[in-house]
Amino acid sequence: MLHSTVVSPKALQLNLGFSSFLATNQNQSRRRRSIIFCSQTRDGSARGGVKTSTTSSNGWRQSMFVGTKPALEDSILSVSGKHVLTDVPPNVVFTPIPNSSAAFLGATSQNATSQSRHVFKLGVLRDVRLLSLFRFKLWWMIPRVGSTGSDIPVETQLLLLEAKEEEGKEDSTSYILFLPVLDGEFRSSLQGNTSNELEFCVESGDPAIVASESLKAVFVNCGNHPFDLVNESMKTLAKHYGSFALRETKQMPGMLDCFGWCTWDAFYQGVNPKGIRDGLRSLSEGGTPAKFLIIDDGWQDTSNEFQKEGEPFVEGTQFGGRLNSIEENNKFRSTTNMVDSDKPSGLKDFVSEIKNSFGLRYVYVWHALLGYWGGLVPNAPGTKKYNPKFRHPVQSPGNLSNMRDGAMDSMEKYGVGVIDPAKAYQFYDDLHGYLVSQDVDGVKVDVQNILETVSAGLGGRVSLTRRFQQALEKSIATHFQDNSIICCMGQSTDSIYHSKRSAITRASDDYYPKNPTTQTLHIAAVAFNSIFLGEVFVPDWDMFYSRHEAAEFHAAARAVGGCGVYVSDKPGQHDFEILKRLVLPDGTVLRARYPGRPSRDCLFVDPVMDGKSLLKIWNLNKCNGVIGIFNCQGAGSWPCLEHIVQVKASEELSGKVSPADIEYFEEVSGKLWTGDCAVYSFKQGYLSRLPKDKSVDVTLQILQCDVFTVSPIKVYKQNIQFAPIGLLNMYNSGGAVDSIDLFSDASSCVIHIKGRGAGSFGAYSSSKPKSCSVNSKDEGFEFRGDDNLLTVTIAAATSSWNISFSY
Repeated sequence: MLHSTVVSPKALQLNLGFSSFLATNQNQSRRRRSIIFCSQTRDGSARGGVKTSTTSSNGWRQSMFVGTKPALEDSILSVSGKHVLTDVPPNVVFTPIPNSSAAFLGATSQNATSQSRHVFKLGVLRDVRLLSLFRFKLWWMIPRVGSTGSDIPVETQLLLLEAKEEEGKEDSTSYILFLPVLDGEFRSSLQGNTSNELEFCVESGDPAIVASESLKAVFVNCGNHPFDLVNESMKTLAKHYGSFALRETKQMPGMLDCFGWCTWDAFYQGVNPKGIRDGLRSLSEGGTPAKFLIIDDGWQDTSNEFQKEGEPFVEGTQFGGRLNSIEENNKFRSTTNMVDSDKPSGLKDFVSEIKNSFGLRYVYVWHALLGYWGGLVPNAPGTKKYNPKFRHPVQSPGNLSNMRDGAMDSMEKYGVGVIDPAKAYQFYDDLHGYLVSQDVDGVKVDVQNILETVSAGLGGRVSLTRRFQQALEKSIATHFQDNSIICCMGQSTDSIYHSKRSAITRASDDYYPKNPTTQTLHIAAVAFNSIFLGEVFVPDWDMFYSRHEAAEFHAAARAVGGCGVYVSDKPGQHDFEILKRLVLPDGTVLRARYPGRPSRDCLFVDPVMDGKSLLKIWNLNKCNGVIGIFNCQGAGSWPCLEHIVQVKASEELSGKVSPADIEYFEEVSGKLWTGDCAVYSFKQGYLSRLPKDKSVDVTLQILQCDVFTVSPIKVYKQNIQFAPIGLLNMYNSGGAVDSIDLFSDASSCVIHIKGRGAGSFGAYSSSKPKSCSVNSKDEGFEFRGDDNLLTVTIAAATSSWNISFSY
């Protein structure tokens, strides 16, 4: 517990939810998930003519979490006898959590000085493989890998270590997780120093909120399965604090399963009704209709004293704009009695029109957490009841030591009209109530981390974030029954650990279509950030251009990301070949079940700058698994590196893909699985049969990728072995398969596969079936003997199907 002193009588009281600990019983076995049984007998035979190799000496990776308690003794923090931190200072406090493998680390000030910010040393860290997720800007995280304490950047919010394997001992790899958390009214983060010491920083964000110690600032846990370790740790913290909830417990907005279009990169702040109509029309006419729309920045009633009509535009002044009222601006409403065919009478008229004309299911609009970038206009008729006060944001030393951000610098310069915290719910209630009256279905809420920079005199960053987050989520629950919110620019733990209901958050810095050096960084950052963010939210991968040199790279990543899929194409500028690999004719997408994350062998390598590593992202569908593999080398470099060491990448890099790369594969394999998998390469169009612990070689050029569908081969009767792949024309082919059933008697065997979408359905079959039907209608099929690929065409007008193969 962090004991803090409130110097000012105006400061808010301590958050009791963060200042007391209730012991929780922790189930140390892996989390339970629903299991789809699709196999009956086991057969270890292999065929397929593909070069294979064993992925690891341990064979198949079991998804079983086994925790071993960390211990602090003789100035050494150790796990199972392995030293993690040495030379731990005497002022460090170690608090084991009862009935758990976890503990809290904290420290006391050696001179008992009460301050609003402390930096404490935890001990020396050397000779490990480590992954840190840190805020390189105020709003956003990126990954960093290394081997010593000095490799850990300031503002690290997750630190994962891989302990050394003991020679001659199998399966001895263990993982240690450090999560800096919220302790009372203080927020903590990790960092390293040049002496390879791991440190933690605690800060309140308010000079009036001070303390001399922080006893539970860092949560530490360990186990033998990295993804279970993170999940079990976040479960423990969610129970302990009660201030946030895990993704799996939250209501999912319906837009996640629809193809969407966002206006931002199409128009930026110049968005207008005609342009929106044009964009929706061109997508619909091309066969990939958007069913979800985000009207981004540019629809609101704002003013900007720093932009004068007739004067040249000055970059950064756009962030000085402030909100005049909660209603739409004149682009979206008629201000005269004259009839203008392009201008609607109001926002409701426009939203109703485009829903009816283009079959939209969901229309979201953008707003900032404080209304607009520069907050509210003080004393304006439409905003004065929210009592906004003018403030100049102040960033913490940690943020200032990393990368400067143009938006933040501008807001520091121009100031922000901050809503009175006591009026926060009234503001959101009024705004969202108005939007619902205009037929709007949800909101994207941006600029969320701004609160930590304006918290002085308002109770500090933790308290202020809690008040605004609770007000926002209460308003969303009141007005949007579908939990219709996308959070953005909110990757600070202040926000993450106060997200009780919000189910979607942006997982990386923006997609920058004009910057070729950020395309690979974007994919890698989201995948790694999803290790942490994916426990609390569905990570949002942001929009992208479908007509772009990196379009397929982004499209494939979203196909395996388990996320919403939306583009920001300019009207008429689309690549429908790529879009039709993501979007079904009815405007829905084949979304995988979980957040896409790096495979285990990618966790501690740098897929952007080491010149040799490919990035693999794994996921699961209902009946199979999927792996995306990406060459992110040679196209960009990570920011915030003092000494950039980028190994020159070859034109082509090679790697391996294995069924063992997919975690929790037992969820889809069933008890009587043969142990072999049908592995289909989207890029090569070739099907391989692989034992579960073997791999296939992959070679990719820079900015190239491939997607592999991995389906467990089952024995359905006697020697009939079968595995559905799905729609071969879609990146996530297996996402089209909903279920598999078997009907058999003494003389026949019929396999039924139910699913959705049109195109070419493919499956592995050990023998050629006698006949095939689709929705009870006989259909022809093809059987390719060299790789046992069985295909049948699903007509374009078919939305759902039941395919039957008779043997």
